[in-house]
Amino acid sequence: MNVDTDIVIIGAGPTGLTLANLLGQRGIRVVLLEARTELIDYPRAVGIDDESMRAMQTIGLVDEVLPHTVPDQAVRIVNGAGKVIAEIDPRTREFGWPRRNGFVQPLVDQVLLDGLKRFDTVDVRFGVEAVGLRQGADSATVVVRAADGTTTDVVGRYVVGCEGGRSFTRQQLGIAFDGETRQQRGLVIDVERDPLGTPHAVFGGDPKRGYATLSLPHGIRRWEFMLLDDETDEVATSDAFVHRLLAAHVPDPRSLQIIRRRVYAHHARIAERFREGRVLLAGDAAHVMPVVAGQGWNSCIRDAMNLGWKLAAVVEGRSTDALLDTYARERRDHVKAMVELSVSMSNLVANRSPLRSGLRDATAAVVDRLPRLREWVSGQGFKPMPKYEDGVVVATPLPRFKSVPVVDDGHRSTGMLFPQPRVRTADARDVLLDDATGSDWRVFMWNNDPVLFLSEATRRRLDGLEARLVQVVPSEQLPWAVQHASPGVLVVGDTSGALKAWFHRRPFSAIVVRPDHVVAAECLAQELDAVVDKVIATTRPTAALR
Repeated sequence: MNVDTDIVIIGAGPTGLTLANLLGQRGIRVVLLEARTELIDYPRAVGIDDESMRAMQTIGLVDEVLPHTVPDQAVRIVNGAGKVIAEIDPRTREFGWPRRNGFVQPLVDQVLLDGLKRFDTVDVRFGVEAVGLRQGADSATVVVRAADGTTTDVVGRYVVGCEGGRSFTRQQLGIAFDGETRQQRGLVIDVERDPLGTPHAVFGGDPKRGYATLSLPHGIRRWEFMLLDDETDEVATSDAFVHRLLAAHVPDPRSLQIIRRRVYAHHARIAERFREGRVLLAGDAAHVMPVVAGQGWNSCIRDAMNLGWKLAAVVEGRSTDALLDTYARERRDHVKAMVELSVSMSNLVANRSPLRSGLRDATAAVVDRLPRLREWVSGQGFKPMPKYEDGVVVATPLPRFKSVPVVDDGHRSTGMLFPQPRVRTADARDVLLDDATGSDWRVFMWNNDPVLFLSEATRRRLDGLEARLVQVVPSEQLPWAVQHASPGVLVVGDTSGALKAWFHRRPFSAIVVRPDHVVAAECLAQELDAVVDKVIATTRPTAALR
């Protein structure tokens, strides 16, 4: 029996589940295939960042995710003597959520799976293994085998492989997985009834044996230990070895309620390409990285956010197939930066050289005496933020007008995430920006009514994108602005002044934002019509939107 659908997703991990939710919201027909009979039920990833929390908000599941998180989880980095040499504790809310959060992945993955029950167009199939893949001019077919050995062809307009680092899809396509598997191995130990109970995380840069420990929700604690070359996997997972390792960390290691213990290798790899014809790779199928920076799960969610709206636009007939080529062009450089960050942090913690450890500790002492640099480290300023320079973005020149002074090179925002403060509207006194505006295309203007700067033709094209026009004003002006706004314009009151401050740092007053919250373009008010026209062109519009 053939099954015809719009999108076939292989793999019910975080990438596939998030992508299916995004497509389900749009009414896109999806078949989600998973070889296992149920979700993995043991803890894996332990960190969810503010970008991913915003993604959970976008798919309408953040309230269900929050109970399984530890917001604002600080990290203390200690040396071999147990001295704290640095602390990572960002407390800002640029995107509406804490920048660092501990979480229990199996419970959050279950929230994502349960969320798919909302959509009649999403068909989830467990216990079916992808065993074949072929492409045609207008479709791609996945051959799946059930437990009883029967096979089925699942035919979709596109296939997305999200089945992890050993991706069947990537191997079938013959796509190289460039990078390295490091010789250094690690041991993960997860316990319930947290024997310490402290809320923070600790990264131990001990040259004798690097380690990390994190407090997780619901009384779970994780340890990760660096393994030495002569310690076999069998020895490392034995009770005697585990108890000996933990003897310096807890009062009574023998009484611990161990959930799991597992040896893992540090992989740092990126697929040679993320697309071949009607088949795409996302998540760990496209890239894997060391666990230390906690960005593996979050990078998967970024992939889904970038790809989801683009697949929907193509399936719905608003964009041509060429739009999908921008997915890899936008994501690849940021993934590479995250892999490099993860490798660097792994080297920092899992470093066995006394000399390099001493240099690290001396550097940390210098940083501690420099308040601005210490604040940069604590605020996680070293974390690369997504910045897309080639794809669905339009780089506009800095204004050269006497009345628009440019400060600090203009704080360019094209290709970066738009902030999300709490705001007011005519109907809500205190709400996150995305909840007020929705998460489709949006045109934000400070002070001005966007309709006054758009031609009728451009407005019709924006209607085709289902774009929202938003006028942002100080909250004191909200009643007057609502009364005088053009039909269809949402007026948002900037209660905290965060949006005013954001626009104040930039020589632009109009911002075009994509469904994944990325700034597609920025300009002055009088330039808006022409810039919107250029942005729409980057979406590879079909004839109906040209």
